[in-house]
Amino acid sequence: MAEGAVEAPAESGGGGDPGAIEPERGVASIKLQYLTTKEHFHEFLEAKGQEKPSQETEAGDPAGNDLAEPEAKRIRLEDGQTEHRQTEEAVEPGEQPQAQKRARGQNKCRPHVKPTHYDKNRLCPSLVQESAAKCFYGDRCRFLHDVGHYLATKPADLGPHCVLFETFGRCPYGVTCRFAGAHLGPEGQNLVKEGLVQAPPIRNGLDKVLQQQLRKRKIHFKRAEQALRQLSKSQLPGPTPEATVPEVMEAEGAPGQDSCDAQQAPQGPGTVASPSGPLRTCGPLTDEDVVRLQPCEKKRLDISGKLYLAPLTTCGNLPFRRVCKRFGADVTCGEMAVCINLLQGQTSEWALLKRHPCEDVFGVQLEGAFPDTMTKCAELLNRTIEVDFVDVNVGCPIDLVYKKGGGCALMNRSAKFQQIVRGMNQVLDVPLTVKLRTGVHERVNLAHRLLPELRDWGAALVTLHGRSREQRYTKLADWQYIEQCVTAASPMPLFGNGDILSYEDANRAMQTGVAGIMIARGALLKPWLFTEIKEQRHWDISSSERLDILRDFAHYGLEHWGSDTQGVEKTRRFLLEWLSFLCRWDRGGGAGCLGGGPAQPCSRRPRLQVRARGPAGAAPAEDQRAAALLPGPRLPGDAHGQPEGGRLDPHQRDAAGTRAA
Repeated sequence: MAEGAVEAPAESGGGGDPGAIEPERGVASIKLQYLTTKEHFHEFLEAKGQEKPSQETEAGDPAGNDLAEPEAKRIRLEDGQTEHRQTEEAVEPGEQPQAQKRARGQNKCRPHVKPTHYDKNRLCPSLVQESAAKCFYGDRCRFLHDVGHYLATKPADLGPHCVLFETFGRCPYGVTCRFAGAHLGPEGQNLVKEGLVQAPPIRNGLDKVLQQQLRKRKIHFKRAEQALRQLSKSQLPGPTPEATVPEVMEAEGAPGQDSCDAQQAPQGPGTVASPSGPLRTCGPLTDEDVVRLQPCEKKRLDISGKLYLAPLTTCGNLPFRRVCKRFGADVTCGEMAVCINLLQGQTSEWALLKRHPCEDVFGVQLEGAFPDTMTKCAELLNRTIEVDFVDVNVGCPIDLVYKKGGGCALMNRSAKFQQIVRGMNQVLDVPLTVKLRTGVHERVNLAHRLLPELRDWGAALVTLHGRSREQRYTKLADWQYIEQCVTAASPMPLFGNGDILSYEDANRAMQTGVAGIMIARGALLKPWLFTEIKEQRHWDISSSERLDILRDFAHYGLEHWGSDTQGVEKTRRFLLEWLSFLCRWDRGGGAGCLGGGPAQPCSRRPRLQVRARGPAGAAPAEDQRAAALLPGPRLPGDAHGQPEGGRLDPHQRDAAGTRAA
């Protein structure tokens, strides 16, 4: 080897690509044909007939060409330079200036621009739903009742086709739909496709009656309170002399309260009907509501060897899960839901529990810090929604959750952790799983000591993320430690999570002895990763196929969040959140811009400009406003621009160097 040469790292994929520059440690290797300099870039513009910007323009001439920064951005840059100069002047000679902290991790300083309303003129819901009854508020209603005036002030439609109308035969948003021209009659009436009318197949919705009972605290959690009493007396849950006799569900409890079990108990033929109505038969009489299932009678969670999509906060919404199911994900889980918010009946929190019919193996993830709220929430969900398992989040590193005793903090609160797992397992009829990290502090692993206890407490499965709370998502996952934990957890199945970006990574992970793998950021960067793992191949997906993925997400989003202004803006918001991850991926090797092989998610980009790979397939970009640049016919509504105040900063920064838009 020549003197001064740098040996290629073993992780880069082998023999070294002669067409790639030798990177420094932690920097992605870019092929030479995709690299350019600032001088070559300006020469390229001159060849295209563009005038090279002068020195005055580069210095900030507002009358410059199209390459000059916009007014608002240029002002921010100048202000930042002024502040930087003032900081330098404030530092006395001989003192070292304080290094600025690099922006990474959670983007806590992003502006929250969630609007209080989306339309300046809002139509009365009674007119939107075409209700035969008059408006409940009458003259006191603060919404519009003039459909003609609303249509005159409504913005132009975003497209000629309504996804809801074509899919379900009827659009429930009527004249407020941003694609209303596809299903409005000549007099503004909402058209219906005969023979195609069907309700959206989403399950696990929040019933209004249940919401009112939760808000007024009229539900009595009898099984949860019984389990908590046993735990407080240090009695192990399981078959006891009292439990062998079927307990009759009594509707006593506190005055004015309904039992959570009695609320869902079916009525048999012999039940006396109320005087107000005739005798009815509501279904067969079973004993599942009066006899608790024994551990051996519970449904087992057999997902060994299957691909598990992680419960991703913000980005793991229902439309994204549908995209991943289309590419081969086997197991899906809803976003983290806070148990206290569920017990309070918050609509936004219950929306995280919704399930699409394509999700054949689906679970929900709960977060909480106290046994009473977690056990009551588990009993509530056990009676009201359809899930295959319930997961406890013991891996959340967020400060807001950790400081309240939830998430990773439960790993240091073993007594509370035990009561939560035992209590929830006692009131659930479905398996209970746990997701945790290696530990709280770096190089202080705790998982290997907790796994045998979780097995004894009744957990059916545990997923281990190979990073500590202090690491967050930096550095590489410790799969050697995960391999040690497999032995400690046996015979309980253990899933591994961390740095699965290709089928080779998945194969190496399975060699550690784990029962399966959970995929998180890999699915955000490339949702077709599930197909690659199942077909054992690399897929250099084309730009057209990527746009098809985004189009499907937009359609799924309009089905889920609605096609009115609020639904369109929510779809755009979550699309941009996902694009902040999706735009980072390049496979490398012979097909992409990277040399040698795929870069790790923490790799930095070199301080050089990167040419685009093609007219429609650009290299990973930094601008989250890429959705506004996509062709209008492919994604509904993108060509019409963002609304006023529609700037979006991503929920998570790119630790490798991506800046907020």
